[in-house]
Amino acid sequence: TVLLGVTGGIAAYKAIDTVRALRRAGHDVHVVMTRAAQRFVGSASFAALSGNPVGTTLFASDEKPDYRHLDLARMADVLLVAPASANTLARMAIGSADDLLTSCYLAFTGPTMVAPAMNTRMWEHPATTANLATLAERGVTIIPPGEGLLADGDVGPGRLAETEDIVA
Repeated sequence: TVLLGVTGGIAAYKAIDTVRALRRAGHDVHVVMTRAAQRFVGSASFAALSGNPVGTTLFASDEKPDYRHLDLARMADVLLVAPASANTLARMAIGSADDLLTSCYLAFTGPTMVAPAMNTRMWEHPATTANLATLAERGVTIIPPGEGLLADGDVGPGRLAETEDIVA
């Protein structure tokens, strides 16, 4: 069972292919999206392709306690964040639990992988480098980004890794 975290950025649309590939490989996929990711792609696409409800908020309602982050963390065998934005990587590195995805991350005890995707300048910033080093020290596997033409027209590292590399 793969818990797939989808974060904000233009590469969020590529996570749809990741869900498809994981399902073709026989994995049960549960998707958790950040609020920023929802600006780029809708949760209905992920629900249809994964066959599972998509988590978008930490709390279901004010009237009933919700431990969805714990339930998701307990049932998953792997946590994969793809694409992983600079913002989400920073929040993971400092241990913030201010949304469903980062709460799942803190509650999850199995293997965690991140596939960063961002502009080259953000990728090369010392803060991003330090956050990735912190995560790697904690055992998080970093799937390096590719290089090439980025959505904003820049060329360099920061493209989301190819779907085949992420799934492998």
